[in-house]
Amino acid sequence: MGPAGGAAGGPAPRPTPGGAAGCGSGHGDQLDQVLINLLKNAAEAARQTGGQAEVAWAVREGVLEVEVRDEGPGLQSTTNLFVPFFTTKPSGTGIGLVFSRQVAEAHGGGLALVNRSDRAGCVARLWLPLDG
Repeated sequence: MGPAGGAAGGPAPRPTPGGAAGCGSGHGDQLDQVLINLLKNAAEAARQTGGQAEVAWAVREGVLEVEVRDEGPGLQSTTNLFVPFFTTKPSGTGIGLVFSRQVAEAHGGGLALVNRSDRAGCVARLWLPLDG
């Protein structure tokens, strides 16, 4: 998967009116919020360690695959990631990841979070089917 908008990732996506690029008939505002949630989490995690955060995407067999990777401390436990109102952040609400996964699933996709295998940090993997 190449960097967003880079040659390896394909042409840069173009926003569609009211929402996320290329995601068919989905609710664009909700999909925008999913990406905002994932990017915000990655940036906050990376800030804890002075690391970086990055986004990559690809289209494979009619599915948009987005990875948001950070160089933060990683996930201590994945047990409660998608439990409503559970948070490890002092000012967190515990609804961002729950909402994000529900939106992805409502659009026929999914969301998974795993620790990076190449270094410290986390990878959020979002996948959504494309229409047309």
